[in-house]
Amino acid sequence: MPLKKKSVGDLKESDLRGKKVFVRVDLDVPLDEILNITDDTRVKAAVPTIRYLIRHGAKVILCSHLGHPEGVITPKYSLKPLVPRLSELIQTKVGMANDCIGEEVEKLVAEIPDGGVLLLENVRFYKEEEKNDSEFAKKLASLADLYVNDAFRTAHRPHATVKKVTEFLSPCVAGFLMQKELDYFVGAFSSPQLDYLIEAVPTPRQTRTIAIVCGSKLSSEIGVIEYLLGKVDSLIIGGRMAFTFLRALNHSVGTSLVEEDKLDIAKSLVYRATARRVEFLLPWDVVVADKFAPEANSKTVLAAIGIPEGWMGLDIGSRAIDMYNKCLDQAKTVIWHGTTIGVFGMEKFDIGTKAIAKKLAELNEKGVTTIIGGDDVIATMKKLGLVDKMSHILPRGDAYKELLEGKSLPGIRALDDTSGWVTNLCSRAVSVLLMLED
Repeated sequence: MPLKKKSVGDLKESDLRGKKVFVRVDLDVPLDEILNITDDTRVKAAVPTIRYLIRHGAKVILCSHLGHPEGVITPKYSLKPLVPRLSELIQTKVGMANDCIGEEVEKLVAEIPDGGVLLLENVRFYKEEEKNDSEFAKKLASLADLYVNDAFRTAHRPHATVKKVTEFLSPCVAGFLMQKELDYFVGAFSSPQLDYLIEAVPTPRQTRTIAIVCGSKLSSEIGVIEYLLGKVDSLIIGGRMAFTFLRALNHSVGTSLVEEDKLDIAKSLVYRATARRVEFLLPWDVVVADKFAPEANSKTVLAAIGIPEGWMGLDIGSRAIDMYNKCLDQAKTVIWHGTTIGVFGMEKFDIGTKAIAKKLAELNEKGVTTIIGGDDVIATMKKLGLVDKMSHILPRGDAYKELLEGKSLPGIRALDDTSGWVTNLCSRAVSVLLMLED
């Protein structure tokens, strides 16, 4: 699936002035019991695209979902509480429709002035949205002249406002937030590790792209690891799934969590990494405990010697930390996906996680691109006060993970492909300038 898509920044004022632009945004924000926004991060993220359209005289029609109303009009899922904050952020009064289709909506759209903004009501009040219904999408598309998708978190969903509506509008382009996510993803893997196919005699090389993949279960990360084996130079394994790999390599792992039915797959992944000349790093030593508890007895053992019976691995040891850090010192790009390396929150067993997190922050200061994704990793970085020292935070949800698995996302596939690198560079520059201004 081509990921270099046309951006809203590619559209000139002549393309936008007086035109009605249907913009799919992500305003699925948390609200308290009295419907006040408790976190406006997603609202802020939509601002650069909306302001760009306003400045170029477009008539902006915003649509989003909120929560899971299951196709039923539900007051607590109305988008109306978002209007004041949205108006404040974009410095333009936002109109609000009581529906997303119908004659009343059509009338409100007809009254939008150049540079005006109208927010449609929650599209998931209609079951047809999640069913990707053609007639529903056609009604939505009839409101506009062109389409912008700035909701990356929903790009994996084949819903009417994400996929089907693009069949009735043209052009269909990415918003600045969507483009930013794609740029980081493409940039992280812009130099696929393929030289093993053409080199008759393997030669040493400096590592460029490194992935840290952690998880409780290998079964949840197989697709990610398979995809990354063709994209990275080094792959660092952490979390509980590391013990499935160690067990597959005939090391004793005591009572550590192991997926016995995934041992053959684990061994196959190691062999495939070797064939592709991908450095596949498992911990040299591990911190083990006699029970899963903060007060457990603990010690460090070499993975090759094995974990004693009755003990379980809960963190990586100092030798593994040194090994991982030496690998990371060669990086130009690092992506950390999934969970923490050890048991974060238990002082005895979160040393590895803290060490690698600190290392990424240091690398970022030196100009290395550091990308993190996954609820556990993001939450941990926030607790450590390091989240602002990362280059990029991948959005929560399934969309980015499906990209990491090499899957084709309907919402991205539906957008127009870019015409070349000059266009892509210009749209990225516009995005950066707008974000700096905001």
